[in-house]
Formats: sequence, structure tokens, C-alpha cells
Amino acid sequence: MPVLTRLVPSPVFVEIRPGALDALGGILADQRLSASGRIAVAISNGSGSVLRTRLEPALPGADWYSVEDGSLDSAVRLADDIRGGVHGGHYDTVVALGGGKIIDAAKYAAARIGLPLVSVPTNLAHDGICSPVSTLDNLGGRGSYGVPSPIGIVIDLDVILGAPPRFVAAGIGDIVSNISACADWELSHAETGEPVDGLAVAMARSAGENLLRHPGNLQDRGFLTALAEALVLSGIAMNIAGSTRPSSGACHEISHALDVLYPKRSAQHGEQVGLGAAFASFLRGERELTGLIVERLAHHGLPVTAAQIGFTEAEFTEAVHYAPNTRPGRFTILEHLDLSPSAIRDAYADYVQAVNS
Repeated sequence: MPVLTRLVPSPVFVEIRPGALDALGGILADQRLSASGRIAVAISNGSGSVLRTRLEPALPGADWYSVEDGSLDSAVRLADDIRGGVHGGHYDTVVALGGGKIIDAAKYAAARIGLPLVSVPTNLAHDGICSPVSTLDNLGGRGSYGVPSPIGIVIDLDVILGAPPRFVAAGIGDIVSNISACADWELSHAETGEPVDGLAVAMARSAGENLLRHPGNLQDRGFLTALAEALVLSGIAMNIAGSTRPSSGACHEISHALDVLYPKRSAQHGEQVGLGAAFASFLRGERELTGLIVERLAHHGLPVTAAQIGFTEAEFTEAVHYAPNTRPGRFTILEHLDLSPSAIRDAYADYVQAVNS
């Protein structure tokens, strides 16, 4: 009998601990990514630029590149800047230092010029820190682009503790939504025969379940470690699946619809997908799970109704009805039920009543 195995694409290294940022140069050298110290560091104008002053003396061979925003244009411009930089693009690696938008732009830029990327997030807003996807604003609104996942992850818990709590809490919503996304994938398997990757589901759902039941809070290093690990596992699950399927179902369709229909008003990604996961679970008739998700989101100050992120019942209804258009070919509870706007409005009213009871 042949022994069958498969390679699991994952980061070469993951460092999650207090003070990890100050050891960045040593980590890159130890991992044989950059013994010369010649790296291109992509930074945001916010948290990244603040940390540059602290890191520059320890990274004398680094060149620093400011990224304006999380748009496709900025990602392409970053790639061009690095290619034409002081060293003519001859760097060992790209380091992305900042929030999710900067990391997504840097992932795309690194892929464009053929360099490995090390992800160094300054908050834990979503699983983009380790995923094989860059979500970037474009002329059509927002698009998802397949890219190589980061070769390494460095998360300094001291830096995360200093991040705005809302940006850290959003990551909880993104991870908890994995539970709903996996349920949608399994629903698709039952209804359409779509193959399900059991290993990807196991990793994505375990990450979500761990956060759903963790008693900690945003000031608890143990909880932040669990959140950071869950975000990494979620990214690896997407690598295993070869798509965002284990982390993106109706929850993300609803969020993408809010982004498309109300681009100037949309909330944090993790806030929207957390709400989407709670409502999608309600639509699937999973009342106990809905209650657990709502309780955990509320515990961390995350929204559990559309009103809490500034949308009316009518606007949320429109977004849910539009949501399947954001991921053509993806089958979730929304495609399965194919509800009319009036049916969605009634279901959401029932959901709000259940949340408030």
C-alpha cells in the first residue's frame, strides 16, 4: 500500500510574544531570510511610521517605503518603488509593518516582484495577516487577489496591547465567522456536492470555537495570543483549501455587500462579518450557536445588530438580498434560501427580537 501524504502550505516561522518586534533583525537572520539585513519595509503612515523610529537603528540595511492606503494603485506603486529603490529591487525580503490594509498591499507588491513577505501586524483586525489573499480597493469598489501567503509572521504582543481596541476586537469577529463559513461549506456539500476539505474545516472551525469560548479580554496577553494564533490558523486553512472557503461564507457575502452598497459608511471588516455570521447562523436555524456568537461579540464590544454599525433595517435587508452577487458561484445559506426582500426583513426582525430578548 502506498503511503499518501500532502504538503501543507504554511509560514516558515511564526513568532508571537512580547518584544518580538525588537528582535526582528535577528529573527530574519536566524531564519536565513536576510543575513545581510537588506530588506524593504512597507509601512503605514500611522502605526508603521511611529515604529520606524524605534526600529531604524536595529535595521541599518533596511529601506523604508510608505504606503498611502489599501488600494490596488498603492500596491502597484509600492511594487514599482521597491523595484526601483536604492538597491534596484535587490532585497532579501519585504517586511509589511502596519495594519491589515498595509499588509494586503505589501502582499500584492511582494508577489508582483517575486519576493517573500514577512507579516508584522500592529493590530489583529483580520486574518489577512497570514492569508493567501490581498483585499484591495479598486475602481469597482473592492477586490480580492490571490497572492502567496507570508513566509513568516512576527506579532509583538506589546505592540498589540497599544493598538486601538476596536481594531483588535474586529479580529475576533473575523475568526468567529469561521464557524458560520464552515457550516455554509458543509451545507453546500450536502446540497450541491461541492467537495469539502476536512483538514481546512478542522483548522478554521477550531480557531473560531476557541475564540468563541475563551474567557479572556483584550487586555489579557493569553487571550491576545489565542487570537493571534487563531488568525494564523485561519490563514493556513485557506492555504490548504486553495480558496477562502473555510473562512468566507454568507457572513462575508453580507460584509462585501455593505462595502459595495455603502462604501463610505461600511464598518470594520471584522465587525461586519461577525454580525453576518450571527445572522447567517440564525437563518440556518442554529439558535444556540447564534446565541453564543451574539454573546461573545457583545462581550468584546462588537456590534450584533445593523443599527450598531449605523445601518437601518431597510439598508441591511438590501445588503443581504444583494450579498450573493458578491461571490458568484459560492453556495451559502443565502443562496439556499433565496429569500425575497420582505422575507429577509421579517427574518432580520425576528433575529433582532431574539438578540434583545
